[in-house]
Amino acid sequence: MKNKPLAELLRPSSIDELVGIDLKSTKNEFSQSMVLWGPPGCGKTSYAKIIAKNSGLEVVTMSAVTSTSSQFKQIFDLAAKCGKILIHVDEIHHLNKSQQDIFLPHMEDGTIILIGTTTENPSFELRPALLSRCKVINFNRLSIDSLKTIAERAEKYLGTISLDNDAKNAICEMADGDGRYLLNMIEDLAENSKDGEIITPQKISELLSKRQVMYDKHDEGHYNLISALHKSMRGSDVDAALYWFARMIKGGEDPLYIARRLIRFAVEDVGLADPNALTQAVSAQQAYSFLGSPEGELAICQAIIYLATAPKSNAGYVAFNNAKNLSDKTGSLMPPMHILNATTKFMKENGYSDGYIYDPDTPESFSGQNYFPNGIKRQALYNPVERGFEREIKKRIEYWNKLRKIKQKQF
Repeated sequence: MKNKPLAELLRPSSIDELVGIDLKSTKNEFSQSMVLWGPPGCGKTSYAKIIAKNSGLEVVTMSAVTSTSSQFKQIFDLAAKCGKILIHVDEIHHLNKSQQDIFLPHMEDGTIILIGTTTENPSFELRPALLSRCKVINFNRLSIDSLKTIAERAEKYLGTISLDNDAKNAICEMADGDGRYLLNMIEDLAENSKDGEIITPQKISELLSKRQVMYDKHDEGHYNLISALHKSMRGSDVDAALYWFARMIKGGEDPLYIARRLIRFAVEDVGLADPNALTQAVSAQQAYSFLGSPEGELAICQAIIYLATAPKSNAGYVAFNNAKNLSDKTGSLMPPMHILNATTKFMKENGYSDGYIYDPDTPESFSGQNYFPNGIKRQALYNPVERGFEREIKKRIEYWNKLRKIKQKQF
């Protein structure tokens, strides 16, 4: 037992010992396959082991990282002989598609109950056919209070060190929701401290390095945080936007990826409510490309502040979608003849450009002619909002609409 890590020695053996997890009784849970999804150190494996222990079935634990298809087939043969077994597959998202498929008939006939644990979103990593046969339980990162409970258990079990309140708060914050990481740090402290020593924040800073922020810049965490940044700016919460920007930079995100999203945001969410938004976003991208890190990150920061505090309008975005929908419905209608160029004598004789009015030659520089195909009625695709510069655009459109009605009576 002494050779086992503290996290294993203190692994919960019953549902009552689990912390930070709101799960119902394990009664009859073993009758259904399930996928346990959540961040590292949140209790997935402990819960799987408790379910397995209470199932009354033959239990096999395997790792999707190291196990092969032939090994899984041997387990299925064992299941056929035993009648039913429970198989716990750790890091199940590492199974390839063919490996996932070989589970299906055995889950279907009831010879195996599958419990898979994963840190990755199962809807992205697991086959729909496998997922449809499983109950998915979502585990969240542990709260500070839950981590403190685990820390107190570790203190009591070790009996050699004691963390003062400030140290306990500090080490739980460093754990970043990961109970296993917390216990590893406490074990490290115990091994490098005197018996009976009271651990202070200073002692922690001397012995432990600060944990790298949990962030996978290639997978779901990458998309979750860029979404949080985008929606914070859309909600005009500049402080939240800056927080998510700092989280991404600290996690190692490519600043140019963030700059790209800012350019998209400028045209999608701000639009012509503030025409300068796009200039700010593009300038930030160019400034970062010229300066690099860390100086260039300040240019991106400035653009985030500008965009988050700018008036918002998605009228241009909506207008483009309206235009695409209309074009899908109307097919390949020709433009009206009067706005087609008559580049040859034949075209002129056949009505090309006939009746076209050159707008700058009119008193208002506005002819009011129809520019839609003859087969469809003129439609208002762009509807500017009463915010920012679009308020001015709205006035212009209303003026032209009024003038258009007058002109059309003259045609």
